[in-house]
Amino acid sequence: MQEENKSVPSQTAVAGAEPKPAPRPVRLMALDAYRGFVMLLMMGEVLEFGRVAAAQPQSGFWRFLAHNQSHVSWVGCSLHDLIQPSFSFLVGVALPFSLANRLARGQSRVQMTLHAFWRALVLILLGVFLRSIGASQTYWTFEDTLTQIGLGYGFLFILAQTSVRFQGASFWFIVVGYWLAFALYPLPGAGFDPSSVGVSADGPCWFQGFAAHWNKNSNLAWAVDTHFMNWFPREKSFAFNDGGYSTLSFIPTLGTMLLGVIAGGLLRSSRSPWRKAMWLVVGGVIGLAVGTLLGQLGICPVVKRIWTPSWVLFSGGWCLLLTAGFYVVMEIGGRKRWAFPLVVIGMNSIVAYCVVHLAGDFIAGSLTTHLGEHFFAFWGPAYEPMLHGAAELLVFWLILYWLHRQKIYIRI
Repeated sequence: MQEENKSVPSQTAVAGAEPKPAPRPVRLMALDAYRGFVMLLMMGEVLEFGRVAAAQPQSGFWRFLAHNQSHVSWVGCSLHDLIQPSFSFLVGVALPFSLANRLARGQSRVQMTLHAFWRALVLILLGVFLRSIGASQTYWTFEDTLTQIGLGYGFLFILAQTSVRFQGASFWFIVVGYWLAFALYPLPGAGFDPSSVGVSADGPCWFQGFAAHWNKNSNLAWAVDTHFMNWFPREKSFAFNDGGYSTLSFIPTLGTMLLGVIAGGLLRSSRSPWRKAMWLVVGGVIGLAVGTLLGQLGICPVVKRIWTPSWVLFSGGWCLLLTAGFYVVMEIGGRKRWAFPLVVIGMNSIVAYCVVHLAGDFIAGSLTTHLGEHFFAFWGPAYEPMLHGAAELLVFWLILYWLHRQKIYIRI
């Protein structure tokens, strides 16, 4: 989801003076570029590095790329695992800018609140719709990126209008409270069979000791879904999610978005650019260090799939550092031209998300139909999937570029 990230400079009214037109808002292109980078990682799945790596098992380079184009099985992080937290974080970063712009245009808080909850509902339903493509009936699922953001967005909007101190306290309340809820949820009994919920007791998803409170498909969030998900019509009764994902993850995702709101408030503040960058870096390093330490000590494993509190801190640390990087290079250093391809994607992130889900197969099939089945095999069969995907990725970008040239930006 894309918010406006324009900052509106404050004005001081002078009694009796002719009101001056509001200055043109300044857009932080660094945020668009970061969002575009995130969406490019998602769109880049079509490059299929995994198939290239499988065709060249001796190559550590392709294994590295394949690893970072896929999700880790449970504990840990790859570059691909940072897509969803970055997207969620950026929703939060943009919100203070959007609030300021809407207030400057004279919108009332009631109007903005109603719009925020409408936006939340649209995101939830859009996520369900995209996940239902190809299904025999509506596939009611709520772990998708858009639905997770939608479930927490209304609360985020309310919190974004509070003080920074209250936002910080709310962030820690979410992180600690969610950890405590899992820690207090009773572990399965001695006779529990992990294979009954699609888990191997010898695999990386099954811990012993205190960390077992975050085992796959036997935790608090899984227990909630075994009831909640069966409220909706399904082809068969819900027992567990194959990937271990859960609806309840929207609560810690709200923490990630709230961290973004705090970062967005920092970027809008009157602090010097370098001081803003410094605070982003300090926050990022602290988040990475604390999240990693909690995982290493067994207090809370770093698991993206159920968005553990340590994951909120760990991934949030990366989000802050990436924001700082783009901000320093583009806003402080003034080097923006290189990021134009990313900005094109980032300014139409919702369209990019939908094009991949709605038109990906059509574009891939059209390339094969019109260019021939083995047109992309000129470097050998090992690279054919990647080259075909590169052509598909180019078509994705050209669609977004055309929309950019026409100044057509789809926002919810």
